[in-house]
Amino acid sequence: MTTAQLVTGHIGLNVSDLDRSVEFYRRALGFEQLGVSADDTQRWAFLGVDGALVLTLWQQSAGTFSTETPGLHHLSFQVDTLEQVRALEAGLRELNVTFAHEGVVAHGEGASSGGIFFTDPDGIRLEIYAPTGAESAPAPTGAAPTCGFF
Repeated sequence: MTTAQLVTGHIGLNVSDLDRSVEFYRRALGFEQLGVSADDTQRWAFLGVDGALVLTLWQQSAGTFSTETPGLHHLSFQVDTLEQVRALEAGLRELNVTFAHEGVVAHGEGASSGGIFFTDPDGIRLEIYAPTGAESAPAPTGAAPTCGFF
């Protein structure tokens, strides 16, 4: 068997209200809509950046995201700098997003990476982080990874 370098292609999320979720991901994270279903019985949307597919949304769920069952833990997006994290945080606050921690937090005690943790309209846990610059930020879970316990 040949070993191949695997990278994440795109992420697919089940949502309860496609229109609401498309609006959220466009306004909150700046995604552009690349495609959308024309059929009202099978609703989906493709979102991306600069024409590249990043996120697919599928309206085929009811209720809210469950942290009680196996599956997706959280979805993380990386930016280059902590300033970019803070700019996105300001926009999210205007949308009244629910945050897991107050402001930027480090991924763990002494870690240089860190970011913000919040939920989308269906309660799906999301993260925006920068790989460096968070050395002086608090680590709310001590030595345990911050992104694992929210």
